[in-house]
Amino acid sequence: MIREALIADAGAVIALWHACGLTRPWNDPAQDFARALAGETSTVLLAEGEGGVAGSVMIGDDGHRGWVYYLAVAESARRTGLGRQLMAAAEDWLRARGCPKIQLMVRDTNAEALGFYAALGLEPQGVVTLGRFLKD
Repeated sequence: MIREALIADAGAVIALWHACGLTRPWNDPAQDFARALAGETSTVLLAEGEGGVAGSVMIGDDGHRGWVYYLAVAESARRTGLGRQLMAAAEDWLRARGCPKIQLMVRDTNAEALGFYAALGLEPQGVVTLGRFLKD
């Protein structure tokens, strides 16, 4: 069953993100999790398995597009369809809010993730993502 995460789920979800190699030193996953749950236009969905959190996805509606972050499936739950279920739940959540399009970013070196998303019908968008860190 997929449900919206609670603050009490933070430790288990963040541990999964770390185990799946989704975190980076410049992103604070605890802060990302807390902000997603605190916002009216974002959340974290999770799926529980026998050993605890088996998968999760963070989603948000920026008012123009729906975004997907931190899609993670525990090693023991891979190749079971859980990733597809989480993406379907994310799409349903965004669709219910009127998002016309779903977007996500994948590192160009992550061939496994790129293959997964391609199998779901997501395509490269022909844009370049630019960014910089905001300083206090």
